[in-house]
Amino acid sequence: MKSVKPSELRNMKPGEIETKLSDAREELMKLRFQQVTGQLTDTSRLRILKREIARMQTILKEQSKAEVVEGEA
Repeated sequence: MKSVKPSELRNMKPGEIETKLSDAREELMKLRFQQVTGQLTDTSRLRILKREIARMQTILKEQSKAEVVEGEA
């Protein structure tokens, strides 16, 4: 999975981000299995993927908060 910049994520719709998030979580799970079985050679990918997942969750949270604020105004 290619790394996505935060600015690109902010321009996406929440549904698209959720799709990318589920793909990233699935890839992380596969990498964890590879690590346990000793097949994983690039362990830095785990750290990068965790950060991408956190970034996507943060942007989703920001968007949902912005919708609530707009709804109140």
